[in-house]
Amino acid sequence: MTSAPLVIIRGNSASGKSTVARRVQREQPRDAVAVIGQDHVRREMLWAHEAPDSHTPGLIATMARYCLGVGRITVVEGIFGREWYGDMFSGLLREHSGPSLVYYLDVSLAETQRRHAGKPIADLVTDAELASWYRVHDVLGAPGEVVFGEDMSEDAMVARILADLARLRAGAEGGGQRTGSGAVTRE
Repeated sequence: MTSAPLVIIRGNSASGKSTVARRVQREQPRDAVAVIGQDHVRREMLWAHEAPDSHTPGLIATMARYCLGVGRITVVEGIFGREWYGDMFSGLLREHSGPSLVYYLDVSLAETQRRHAGKPIADLVTDAELASWYRVHDVLGAPGEVVFGEDMSEDAMVARILADLARLRAGAEGGGQRTGSGAVTRE
């Protein structure tokens, strides 16, 4: 893989991850950023249910490797429960020679349900079903992982990720590379 940044954005349903990922993409030059969304891959491409033996992790990892290999900043976003996707992310982070940024959008169940009520699919997904998907503080524990709290605005999250990408670019131009501290930090 090249030294293009790998950006992982995880969080519960309605936490804002898809919106943040798209906004980060749109703030960069065209053809610079690939966004790989778990929902699109699983629901649209594979037309599959979430399951331990799903093909979704393998396809997402393959797509990420390809996009990184052609030099695109690659944003992988989704709920990505650690129990089914943790190994995929460990592998991607381990084999990626470039910098990686990992974010977790930590939103309470009550806030998840409130936000979900305003989504177009609100009538199709019950509160009980939404609660069954919910994961409490499901961080990966990856080096440098940043946790955004539910009180952090969408604009602030986008600004932080863009600033982190700019720091990576500045470090690469100066011959350095940002590495994670191993700590999970809360924003």
